[in-house]
Amino acid sequence: MVASSRSSTPASFELKSAQLPVVAVVLKSTDGAQLAAQFERQLGDDQAFFDDDLVLIDLTAVADDTAPLDFAALVALLREHHTRPVAVRGGSEAQRQAARAQGLATVPDLPARAAVRAEAPASAPPPPEAPPMHEVEVVREVEVVREVPAPAVPTMVIDKPVRSGQQIYARGGDLVVLETVNFGAEVIADGNIHIYAPLRGRAMAGARGDIGARIFTTCLEPQLVSIAGMYRTTDTELPETVRGKAAQVRLDGEKLIFEPL
Repeated sequence: MVASSRSSTPASFELKSAQLPVVAVVLKSTDGAQLAAQFERQLGDDQAFFDDDLVLIDLTAVADDTAPLDFAALVALLREHHTRPVAVRGGSEAQRQAARAQGLATVPDLPARAAVRAEAPASAPPPPEAPPMHEVEVVREVEVVREVPAPAVPTMVIDKPVRSGQQIYARGGDLVVLETVNFGAEVIADGNIHIYAPLRGRAMAGARGDIGARIFTTCLEPQLVSIAGMYRTTDTELPETVRGKAAQVRLDGEKLIFEPL
């Protein structure tokens, strides 16, 4: 009777996987004063730049830095600029321990997918012991590409203006917007972003690390553009050749390139 009663009780919660857009802050220095000064130069008192965005602190470039990083001050600095630091990636074990002491989670480094795809052994190697999950997924991707092409992810098309405070995310594919992306609005895509109207808000292409993604617009007037985590704001004035004109944005190494169309 007890078992029957429990089975008929409706569930009060469900467990599901979720993916949320985050801003990656890639540290190039552990000097707290230098970090604070650069934040002030780039963002100043711009209250509209971030809107309680989740932040991942990337420590890969400072993993070998022997100078300690003051995570308490860094977290406070990020919160001052209206972000929510939640996790760190990369770094040394000492840095990760210091981050955990401040309540930050640690996430694994990005898998080297490009290197795995480039390998073409004559015969299949013996399976490694206890392969990590991402390696299994990469092998499956290679098999799909070579034998049974996976169905393409449909392109998301938005035919209405994107209002201030609104966020649109094209997961796994491209995003096409036929109307204005207004100031304070945000458009995100794992692939390319095409905007056949003025871009005045934020546009983030290659949100899951696709360095080949691009942003196209018929009128470039953005608050922020980002490709694979590398971003630029209009605090740094755009070149005259692209400002307010049809242009594309692409990534060359760690530099965003702005080109007229």
